[in-house]
Formats: sequence, structure tokens, C-alpha cells
Amino acid sequence: MRRQSSWASHLADGMASPAERLAEALGGDILSGVLREDERLPAHRPLAWQLGIGVGSVTRAYAILERRGLVRSVHGRGTFVAVRHDAARPMLDLATNMPPPMFSDRALARTLNRLAKHVDPGLFNIYPPVAGHLEHRRIMAHWLAGMGVAVTPDRLLLTGGAQQALNVAVHVARQHVSYAVAEAQTYPGMLGAMRQAGLAIRPAAMDGHGMRPAALEAILAGRRGERAIVYLTPEMHNPTTATMDLRRRRDIVALCRKFDALIVEDAVYVHRDDPARPALMTLAPERTFHVSSLSKILSPGLRIGALIPPERYAEACLPALLASSLMIAPLSYAMMAQWMQDGTAESVRAALHAEAVRRQDLVLSVLGTWVVKPASHAFHAWLPLPAGQAARVVAQAQALGVALPPSDAFLGGEGVKGTGVRLAFGNVTFRALPEALARVRQVCADKAGKVSRDTMAIS
Repeated sequence: MRRQSSWASHLADGMASPAERLAEALGGDILSGVLREDERLPAHRPLAWQLGIGVGSVTRAYAILERRGLVRSVHGRGTFVAVRHDAARPMLDLATNMPPPMFSDRALARTLNRLAKHVDPGLFNIYPPVAGHLEHRRIMAHWLAGMGVAVTPDRLLLTGGAQQALNVAVHVARQHVSYAVAEAQTYPGMLGAMRQAGLAIRPAAMDGHGMRPAALEAILAGRRGERAIVYLTPEMHNPTTATMDLRRRRDIVALCRKFDALIVEDAVYVHRDDPARPALMTLAPERTFHVSSLSKILSPGLRIGALIPPERYAEACLPALLASSLMIAPLSYAMMAQWMQDGTAESVRAALHAEAVRRQDLVLSVLGTWVVKPASHAFHAWLPLPAGQAARVVAQAQALGVALPPSDAFLGGEGVKGTGVRLAFGNVTFRALPEALARVRQVCADKAGKVSRDTMAIS
């Protein structure tokens, strides 16, 4: 009865349908181990009566869970939990930034069985076009439209994950720019790509809304006559979780136009369309390389990314993509198409968003004002700290059995004063997460000052 009470409270929140919210509540209990393998779920009609919803809503919720492989139906007996939980690992990993698993072995097996019956042999018998098969580009374009990004399939390039898309964007832009600008703290993979391309990186100060326009203007104006490439993560910035509001996005775009700078927009954490926070590509399509991926919003193993270059640079991206020689596996193409066409992808995307909200609430309840309260939802949080304190927190957390990334991993260049620690909370089970956070809190208790979204600044 206690479980039904928690499910009922979940139904009272949110804008989704009762079936979707019930599936979220049940799925969370299954993935966190509250509901164990082979445990029988309540019968449809009694559960509907207890929760005050229609029997059809319970039936649809169970169907969503079965499509994700979290439950199995046995004719005449009922619906049972189908997920087996592994033994706890000795080290609690808050370093690897990835979403929690949403696909069970049953869901994968069902997908493979369907593909075995309907897969196109042409996918495996020939090399795919450099930018991907047109049909798969159509499917990806439709998926991106649901996140507010309008693009025709012929403008879209499919890549082996976001990293390859970033590499291609840097390679093409390198022919037209002489230096790069990035947030003071930023994604290490892009820092590596820009350094490998021989670009000097100028770090721009940040606040709670991302890169500061005044900082960007000072850099661009100081090198007038030279062209720059500006790398930005407007949504749920990695690592600081900063999210740009509409005014900030417009200010940044206006400066890039004024100084004719190119933009690389990293949108891997965008999971829905929000007109109040449009893609930079929408605001400045003539100069923005837009990068997206399925790894952060569906499954880490589905290494399929998307690159939308400015129209005048599109042709140059093809040889750069071919030269990187990271062909997407035909099976990944086929699985992407299957999941997007049968509704599995949308179901998992919604479930991951609900799980991110749940885990963020837990992080904030345990760590409070030591962490910055995010303006959006993903599976990482930011603990601002001076460099020396950040390094000590990482080392002492390691001694307590919690892995954190190095405190200097995200530095965008020389002279960056603000540092901190990123907490990635998607790679541990929900059951283990409170213990991991409690250990971080123990380490921080005597070392971390309190912060807020309004006062956070990185320079």
C-alpha cells in the first residue's frame, strides 16, 4: 500500500497523461530496485481503483513499461518485473557523465528480433553515403523537429556521436578562423579538438546564464581583423549547468554577427522544444554549426550524432566527415529507425527526463546550497570551488569510494580563476545515489562555501 501511495502522489504532478506518469513512477521503482525481478505488479482494475484513474490508463502504463523491457506479461498470471539488478560496485562513479540505463535485455532482444524479420540487407552489403542514408536523415530530422530544430534532411549529416560532429565542425571552421573562444569552463573533448587543430583558445568569463556578452566582446574586439570560432553549450552547460535565457542568446548572436565569428553550438543536452530558449542555429543559421546526439537523451551505446552546418560550409563538411573514418554501424542505424518509428525512443526520452528531475531533486535535497541549482534537467550538477579546495574534494572523495573527475579537466584556458567539481549522477543506481551524495557532503562540509545561481561566476 505504501508503494501505491507513492505512485498516487506522482500522478498528482506534471502535465503528462496519467498513463505516462504511472509508467514513470513504476519505472523509477523498477530501475532503483524497489520493485525486484519477478515481482508481480498489481492487477489493472484494483490498481486503477486505488489510484483513481481509468483501467485503460493502467493498461497503457504497463504497455509502456513492457515496450521498454522493464516488465513482462504472462497470459493468465499477470505482469511481472523483468529487470535483474547487479551487485553493488565497490566504487561509486560520479565521474562518468551518462544517463542511467533505460533499456533492458528484453527490450533489446525484442528490437533485434524485429530487425531480423524486417531489416534491409542493403544496409550491410554496401558502404553508406558519407552523411548517412537519406531515410535515416529524414528520421533524425523529424526527431530534431521535436526539439525545436527545423532542418531538411539534405542539410543534416549523421555522425558517429557528438564528438565526431564537433571534430568535423572544428576542421571545417579552422580554414576560416585564426583562434577560438570558449566558456571559461567547458567540455574537455572540444578543448582537445580545438587544440589538435592548432587553435589558440581564449576563455570567456561566465555567470549563471552562461558566457558573459561583455567578456566575449572584449575578446573579439581585442583581436579585430581576426576571425574567431565561438564554442557554446547554451542548454545545461557541461560542467556548470548554466542555461542561457533568450536575452543572453540574442546578445551572444549579435556579437558574433558584429565581429563575423562562427559558432559551434553543442546541443547534446536539449531534450525538448522550448520557444523561450531557441537554438542558436535558429537565431543565426548563417554562422552556426549545430551539434546534437542521441547518447545523452536515449542511450550511451547509440553513438549517433547529428551535425547541421551553415549552408555555405555544408559541402566542405563531407570530405572532413569521410576523412574521420568513423562510419556508423549499420545495426545502430537500424535500431535508431526502429525505436523512433515504434515510439520506443519517445517513451525513453520522456522517462529519462522524469528520472533526471527525480535525481536532481535528490542532489539538491542532500547537498543543498553547496551545488548550483540547475535551470534545466540532465544528469550532472556543479559544485563551484577554488582550485585548491576542488582538488582536495576530489582526492578525499576518492578515499571515501566516490569517483569524481579531475578538478582541472574543464579549464578553458590559462588564467581561469573559478573552478569546481562536476557531479555526474546518472551512472549509479538511484538506490546507491544517496550514499554517494552523503559521502560528497561529508567531504564538502568543512570546505565548500554556499553558492547560488545568481552569484555564480567563472572568470
